[in-house]
Amino acid sequence: MTVVAAGKPPAGSARGGLRLLRLHLSSRRVPAALAAIAACAVVLRIALLWQWDAYGALQLPLILETGCAVAIAVTTASPFGEPERATGRWLPLLRLGTALTLTAAAVGALAVAGIGAHLAGGGLDVLRNLAGLTGIGLLCAAFLGGALAWAAPTAYLVIAIYALYTQWHGPALTTPWIWPARPPHDLGAAVCAGLVFITGLAAIALRGARDAANK
Repeated sequence: MTVVAAGKPPAGSARGGLRLLRLHLSSRRVPAALAAIAACAVVLRIALLWQWDAYGALQLPLILETGCAVAIAVTTASPFGEPERATGRWLPLLRLGTALTLTAAAVGALAVAGIGAHLAGGGLDVLRNLAGLTGIGLLCAAFLGGALAWAAPTAYLVIAIYALYTQWHGPALTTPWIWPARPPHDLGAAVCAGLVFITGLAAIALRGARDAANK
């Protein structure tokens, strides 16, 4: 008879949990997302070695932040669709943990890429913009499906780039909901981006991406 020490989960339970985590990350193509995030950080680092005008210096990080947000959002796509949502007891925690971990990794990678260089807006700008863009991508996945999760962040990028353009050519767009065009310490912009991120996390954790099972 096998005796299990009090307070300690069975070894088989721990192995099963690790296997579930591994299968979840693999089915969501998380390693590919991490590779894409690393590539964005490398491109940013190389690009920051060049001289940019004020407009270009703001555009460049925003484009790469969008790339990271898209990479994170598409990991919500499920190959199993509705059956997985109905039977996966741990899925909400797995989805939440995956999105949070990838977002933190992306913020860290882009911030590290900017060390010792002139990164417009600094780390606060990266955190705010990436969190908001990721939230938009997660909401898009929840309503349109993981395969289309890239669409909303890309559309928002176009709007944000136009908002940055108006800072020099007027009339300037000042709404905090277009946070990339606001200064890094703008509280309203940070609140808007944070609300979108939290809403996106909640949507994707509770209901997942709107995907049908692959045939």
